[in-house]
Amino acid sequence: MNMRAIFAIVRKDLKVVRQNKGVMLPIILVMLAMFVVLPWGVALIPTLLNKLAFASSDVNDLIALMPADLQQEFSGLSIDQSMIVYILKYFMAPLFMLIPLMVSLTIAADSFAGEKERKTLEALLYTPTTDRELFVAKLLSSWLGAIIVALTGFVLYVVMVNAAAWSYMHHIFFPNATWLVIILWVVPALPGLGLGVMVMVSARAQGFQDAYQIGSVVVLPIVLLIFGQTAGVISLNITFALLMGLVIWMLDSVLIWFGSRSFRRNRLLAG
Repeated sequence: MNMRAIFAIVRKDLKVVRQNKGVMLPIILVMLAMFVVLPWGVALIPTLLNKLAFASSDVNDLIALMPADLQQEFSGLSIDQSMIVYILKYFMAPLFMLIPLMVSLTIAADSFAGEKERKTLEALLYTPTTDRELFVAKLLSSWLGAIIVALTGFVLYVVMVNAAAWSYMHHIFFPNATWLVIILWVVPALPGLGLGVMVMVSARAQGFQDAYQIGSVVVLPIVLLIFGQTAGVISLNITFALLMGLVIWMLDSVLIWFGSRSFRRNRLLAG
């Protein structure tokens, strides 16, 4: 494959994304809300609540749904510390996984559907690249963008969580081993879950919004994971994270293989 041509398309796509306010503004706002505002907001909850009787029972009920090994982490914590640890360390884990998935969906939706809207698709199709090289370039653009945003958000979240909770925890308590598995194993796999679908969808969609709305159904498994963890049906521990990552990587392989086999540039203009 012509890697020089592939990376030229990748650089062009990432540059277009950076200059597209419709794509960048929602990403920036979501990152600020989740990784800056939320940690400090959670840290203010014990201070704002003068009477924690109902909060205590609610948090204890949630902790009781966890496996015994996770419950041990809360055994020596006060109610204020338990509330902070539960929300920022456990409840936020599946929410964080939405970030690379949503970013990859956004960039992938713009990969071909956006080219149609900007009237640049025809010029792209006549570049001296094969169908597979063009497909790989579009996948890499979305994957790299999602990973950059996810890693940046994670570093920001680590700093904000420990700073916001310092007055309660009095030590650096985040991240734990489960989060490291999520960042190193699950997060790199998540963009591929949507990319295999979205590149094919956006290639046939008439515009960015159409492609994004159709492809966004792939976030439903993560939404179900959020509800499952809250209800105590699912425990997002190291073992679960490893298995989940393995399943996602396998799905990525199937989707991307199928996408590369079915992708044909001559179908794009007619899509």
